[in-house]
Amino acid sequence: MMRRAIYLFPASVRTTSGVKWGYINNQGRFFIPPQFDGAENFQPNGLAVVQVNNRSGLMNVFGQWVVRPKYEMISSFSEGRAQVIDQGKFKVIDERGNEITTKSYEYIGSYTEGRAQAADTREGKYLYGYLDLQGREIIPVQYESATDFTSGRATVQKPDEEYVLIDSMGKILQTYKYPFVGSLGDGLLPFKQTSDGKYGYIDQTGTVVISPQYTWAQPFQHGRAIVNISNDYKNKYGLIDKNGNYLIEPKYNDILFVSSDRVAVGKPKDEERPYMGSNYSLADTAGHFLTGFVFREISEYVHEYASANTDQNTFFINRTGQVARKLPILPGSGTLAFVGDLIRADVDQRVSYYNYAGQLVWRQNSVVQIHQGLLVREGKYKPNKDYLVYYPQIEGMQSRSAQAKVNQRLKELSQVVPITPNTQLDYSYTGDFSIFFSKKNLLEFELDGYHFPFGAAHGMPSRVFAPVDLVTGEVYQLRDLFIPGSDYVKVISDIIANQIKNDPQYSYVFPNTYKGIKVDQPFYVKDEALYIYFLPYEIAPFAAGFPTFKIPFKEIGSMIDMNGAFWRSFH
Repeated sequence: MMRRAIYLFPASVRTTSGVKWGYINNQGRFFIPPQFDGAENFQPNGLAVVQVNNRSGLMNVFGQWVVRPKYEMISSFSEGRAQVIDQGKFKVIDERGNEITTKSYEYIGSYTEGRAQAADTREGKYLYGYLDLQGREIIPVQYESATDFTSGRATVQKPDEEYVLIDSMGKILQTYKYPFVGSLGDGLLPFKQTSDGKYGYIDQTGTVVISPQYTWAQPFQHGRAIVNISNDYKNKYGLIDKNGNYLIEPKYNDILFVSSDRVAVGKPKDEERPYMGSNYSLADTAGHFLTGFVFREISEYVHEYASANTDQNTFFINRTGQVARKLPILPGSGTLAFVGDLIRADVDQRVSYYNYAGQLVWRQNSVVQIHQGLLVREGKYKPNKDYLVYYPQIEGMQSRSAQAKVNQRLKELSQVVPITPNTQLDYSYTGDFSIFFSKKNLLEFELDGYHFPFGAAHGMPSRVFAPVDLVTGEVYQLRDLFIPGSDYVKVISDIIANQIKNDPQYSYVFPNTYKGIKVDQPFYVKDEALYIYFLPYEIAPFAAGFPTFKIPFKEIGSMIDMNGAFWRSFH
């Protein structure tokens, strides 16, 4: 497919029906109107992934569908191919949107050197092989582990626990009698001589080049490798050359390559709690430190610049680590990136665009007009570098006391709570909102949050819906929808129990965990139905998110208080 210059940029607008995404030109004007639930950057092949109703599709720069939204996921293209997830299984598509695989796999990786890892379950075991650019299984699924191809070589593990080096057609070039052999890099491979031993490096013939001495060893790149010698939870990362000489001593919390000859070297923010993260210095791969440990993050270099940030600002640095004063310097934490002829800023959970002179081209609106002089204004609360909440505030209500009361309640529900500034929290929290439903006098907000304890495997998402009466300021609860004294808890509980029992889409629910709903069960409403939802882990695995059940109003109409304020606010 012909390559096109990138000249459209994903941009979002906050509306009365949620946040919608479209594409602007380099003047900040919408070329493809905001209509999608999500939109990603245009890729060099002139295609962009967009999301509609939890499905992904492909669009060209003229706003035409190449693939209508039907997949659960579409990856970025690599070597003219992208991976898609369809009904939980992986397939490969080309740049015309054609599925080139004749079967689905449990996993397919990105293409490198004309090959992509493919994995499937065979006789209860997860095994790997490789696909070619035509989607054919060129190397059969048979290995217990596999790496991407580098210089025409890949390391795979046979079921008998032997590791072998293969070429792109699957021919075995070398066999290694070790319990672990990693990816090829610069002609060397990390390995372990014993399963409980340490890591070293061998060459392609299996000859030991650097004896085992590390508790972790990454593949070489550009003549350097990152290793760790720690024997406990306190990391000791260093940088070695191909002779095993230390160029950066092994005493740091982490080290990251940011270019072929630059690394970000991290010292722990808290020596006794290294999992809290690092402060970074920029160093060259000869071991010379170019800056102090002043950065919160340093990204990979592009066009001689890398995005970096501190607790206060986000900016570009040059190859010596100096701040690029002629490019944008923005308050907040995030990243900057050169995209086409603009600079994209992802800072404090918001996207904006600037030209190379640092002038603002576009940012998302912070005010949404509702009706009759009413509007919702976005508030921002960032008392600490690790705590950030965007929350809604209503303006224009006839009753100022009702407006003040509901706005205070919206702050509380959004987790705008006292947080100690200028101290290191042991977690991070982000919160955001959208207008989920709007009709007559009812405005329903969705308030989402994510609490991440530092060092944890994952954080915990939260979700609260706030149905607000724009006349009275009442934030309705579930019981407000029903006739007083009606047994709505039992009726709804039975309806959901029946759905779990008979609807295959709820097969993920843990056996014997659903015990019915609570009086104050989390819920939301739309025009035609009541929706009941549960929190992660409450009745289903974490991966299931927020299990949600739809109860059409016609099924529970006899219990609904048709004269009640809640119902009449939107009917």
